[in-house]
Amino acid sequence: MEKILWADDEIDLLKPHILFLKSKGYDVTTVASGRDALDALAASHFSLVLLDENMPGLSGLETLMLINRDHPDVPVIMITKSEEENIMNQAIGSKIADYLIKPVNPNQILLSIKKNLHSSELVSRQQSSSYQQEFSRLSSLIARAESIEDFYELYKSLIFWQMNLSKAETNMDEMLSMQMRDANYNFTKFVKHNYEAWVSGEEHPLMSHELIKTKVFPLLDDGEKVFFILIDNFRLDLWRSAQPLISEYFNSQEELYTTILPTSTQYARNAIFAGLMPLQISTMYPAMWVDEDEDEGKNIHEEALLRTLLERYRRKDTMSYAKLNDSTAVEKYLSKFKNILGNQLNVVVLNFIDMLSHARTESKTIRELANTDAAYCSLAESWFRHSGIIELFRRISAAGAKIVLTTDHGTVKVDNPVKVVGDRNTNTNLRYKVGKNLGYNKKHVYEMLNPRKFGLPAPNLSSSFIYACNQDYFAYPNNYSYYVQYYNGTFQHGGISMQEMLVPVVTMTPR
Repeated sequence: MEKILWADDEIDLLKPHILFLKSKGYDVTTVASGRDALDALAASHFSLVLLDENMPGLSGLETLMLINRDHPDVPVIMITKSEEENIMNQAIGSKIADYLIKPVNPNQILLSIKKNLHSSELVSRQQSSSYQQEFSRLSSLIARAESIEDFYELYKSLIFWQMNLSKAETNMDEMLSMQMRDANYNFTKFVKHNYEAWVSGEEHPLMSHELIKTKVFPLLDDGEKVFFILIDNFRLDLWRSAQPLISEYFNSQEELYTTILPTSTQYARNAIFAGLMPLQISTMYPAMWVDEDEDEGKNIHEEALLRTLLERYRRKDTMSYAKLNDSTAVEKYLSKFKNILGNQLNVVVLNFIDMLSHARTESKTIRELANTDAAYCSLAESWFRHSGIIELFRRISAAGAKIVLTTDHGTVKVDNPVKVVGDRNTNTNLRYKVGKNLGYNKKHVYEMLNPRKFGLPAPNLSSSFIYACNQDYFAYPNNYSYYVQYYNGTFQHGGISMQEMLVPVVTMTPR
């Protein structure tokens, strides 16, 4: 039974309310002053305090301050006759749980108590019930999805429930995980059937190499100042976690686009900035393409590739480019912000989420902190909140500029090792392999025996690409136990899954 303390100097007049609460199963203790309320809290634990604002001796606000200091875990509902805005502001500023103005009826008080004592339980119960009702619709969506738009809708729905159920602490996670696996299984079949036609034909979803042309150029043509912000590994659920922090400054139009394969920085991000498929980059600008077997950094030519894109479309837009890897770099960028605003297009690449993903693989501490998708989102949201990125968004909004926010690919939590054999020149990525004479079970991969047909360069004429699907990852037989122990449960990218390939592109307009 929940124990409630009610402090009011006219407590005798509230007997009907107290009897009503007792009939609802609450144990109500009454006191007539702020000092008595503090003594009662010192002597016994209470789940919640109902506190009159206007009492002799210690005022309600003074009592509230002392309760917050000594019992910060106890919610306080303030009840007052006063409608003065100043008192209301002080009470709200002191972090009250609720604020009720007399006369109050018993149901008002009951509703406020339920909101503060039972909201988690009620939300969990309601979310579980709602998801159970939604389960059949989602299963139907999974079964009948046959276009990229169907998979966009399906993935958005699954992410919605993933985030809602994680907050509600229900026992529905396993059911949702099963539906996500089923959806990814069908999505993989869909990609295998359609991908070659997408990259060789005219009809295809919006993909990496068309992103800037489609989403940025029209805004520039309308005379807008545009910030193109690319956050590496920024999945849809990570965007949804960060969105409430940004909504104060921007109205957001969220869409999904489909990344090219491999879903890795070397291929997908270079394609974005060049506005070309990787094979076209290596052919037209060979000095700017770094093959898999070369030691040189794979994304050191992004700015140069972007300038070639502007030149090919005969654009004269003034432009800046910055890659920000840590908070110090963000602070330096902010210090130059006034000068940066002089450009029509400003491009910012943020690598923290990618660094977090790799750190989670390497560090037991980070792996423990981000042991689920929900925890991974929470860490990313914390970075967004505290890194200075929010200040960047605030300044862009104040300047009246628009933002196109996106990513080059997502990432998926892997848990099923698939054996592959390759020579020492085979690349190290766990979700895709490129090399000669690869050994694998064809049932477990998507293979590209002729990479050029898929818009990809290959280090050798006999090189082929294979991709891990769903939540698989590649492991070498001669070191199998090591791979399973070290990489199981890590976040990886490069292969085929909705989490990697269906990623957000958000157009943001200042409020």
